[in-house]
Amino acid sequence: MPEFRSFRLEAVVLRHADWGEADRLLTLYTRERGKVRAIAKGARKVKSRKAGHLEPFTRVTLQLARGRDLLIVTDADTIDAYQPLREDLIKTGYASYLVELLDRFTYEEESENYNIFRLLTESLSRVANEPDPWLAIRYYEVHLLDHLGFRPQLFECANCREEIEAVDQFFSAAQGGVLCPRCGASLPGVWNVSVEALKYLRHFQRSSYAETQRARPSPQVRDEVEALMQHYVTYLLERGLNTPKFLRQVT
Repeated sequence: MPEFRSFRLEAVVLRHADWGEADRLLTLYTRERGKVRAIAKGARKVKSRKAGHLEPFTRVTLQLARGRDLLIVTDADTIDAYQPLREDLIKTGYASYLVELLDRFTYEEESENYNIFRLLTESLSRVANEPDPWLAIRYYEVHLLDHLGFRPQLFECANCREEIEAVDQFFSAAQGGVLCPRCGASLPGVWNVSVEALKYLRHFQRSSYAETQRARPSPQVRDEVEALMQHYVTYLLERGLNTPKFLRQVT
């Protein structure tokens, strides 16, 4: 992308922090440049026009200028505030999980990633507008990992490469996928995964969201799938996330 001194980007605000006397340091995921940081000067002042456009999980159009070390926000306009996310504590928690997951897995870069940006904005909209966001969250996890290069192997054994049969299996985060009973039975650190849980995970991985919405997993399977995804994410990041603990407290 050409290096202009001032330019416009479409972004989602992932998080912000106080900076100096009255400024805010923003972490943004942009459609055109991936994750970037920028300073919003005066954003903490009561009369700041920009402040309301720069809250976490807001989709915005930004005018940015190049500063000495960081980009500087010179103008901001909201595209979608996803207002229901701000009116319901549980939805706020789920939205926070979406942005925390993306933030932890990505680094600042100068390259576009339209697929991740679209997945993020569509998932925020789904969480905001759907009565039960469970499917939207699981779909986001599976496809975000896919876009980031961490797609779990679910259709053949991650060890022997034999096709997975319709029986209970094992899952190894270290090997990046499902292990057949022969390979997984004697290995330490593997998780049991039921046929039903694996069926839904495979469905989420290869389907559109419209197709995913037809899934009707039982409460037990939902819990199993969620726990397995959290286990895999924690292994990849080498640390736990903050928002799952908060969600357990409020749901």
